[in-house]
Amino acid sequence: MAKTYTNCPVEYTASIISNKWKIIILRDLLTGTKRYNELSRSVVGISAKVLTENLRELERDGIIKRKVYPVVPPKVEYSLSEKGEALRDVLDCMRAFGEKYKDQDVKK
Repeated sequence: MAKTYTNCPVEYTASIISNKWKIIILRDLLTGTKRYNELSRSVVGISAKVLTENLRELERDGIIKRKVYPVVPPKVEYSLSEKGEALRDVLDCMRAFGEKYKDQDVKK
């Protein structure tokens, strides 16, 4: 199913990183190429089905690259594409915001 976008650049960007799992997957890929199992261990709380769906969507949107090696057992690696790398500043701003304010929002 194709996404539809408005002319709003903020809405477009939000649609690309539309859920917490995608943001956390991107966070982990900022440090370099990861195999599927590495991502499944580092993205705590995500099911295999949801991880696979999110990786497919990020690949479809051109944010990540998927490289399959012709070996047994299968070896698949994920890395950020050039478009995905362009989100580094967005995630860095999110990190800075979280570092500044996360301790102020302690739930009672």
